Order: sequence, then structure tokens, then C-alpha cells
Amino acid sequence: MPRARVIRDMKARATVASTEVVRQAFRYLTHNTTLPAKVRAQAQLQLNAFPRDARPTAIHNRCLETGRGRGVLRAFRLCRFQFRLKALEGELPGIKKATW
Repeated sequence: MPRARVIRDMKARATVASTEVVRQAFRYLTHNTTLPAKVRAQAQLQLNAFPRDARPTAIHNRCLETGRGRGVLRAFRLCRFQFRLKALEGELPGIKKATW
């Protein structure tokens, strides 16, 4: 069962994905210096009205299994300990313990 932090992370990622195109449009309007100042200010107000979780920088990589925020491998979205357990059990395709 997913923990609260994992659920919060999934919700934040969904919010970012759903609002990204509109956010980029408003950001373009605010940075475009050829537009009148009133239009740019209005776009900035619209951008400020977005939810807090709509910013891509608000997303923090977390482990899908435990919700841990440190030592997370991006490619698998697992913390180092869960990655090791799943690799040893053979649940990760193409991953095996190194021997030399």
C-alpha cells in the first residue's frame, strides 16, 4: 500500500503534467519584452494563481515503495535499499549482481 508521501508525490506529478502547457504559455508571455507591460503583468498574475504543486521544481524524487527521499535512483524510482532487494530477487529486468 502506498504511503502518504508517495501519494502526495503522485498527485504533484499529475498536477504538473496537466498544467505544464498552460504554464509554459504564461511564462512565455511574461518574458516577452515586445508585449505591453499590462499584458505581461496580467500573465504574471495568472501564473501566480496556479496551485503550489504546479511548479516542476516542487517535485522531489521519492522511492515508490517506501517514500524515501534520499538515495533514489531516477531510472527505477527506487531508493538504494529497495533497488538492491528487487535486484537480488530478480524483479528488475537486465539487472544482476556484479561478480569479478
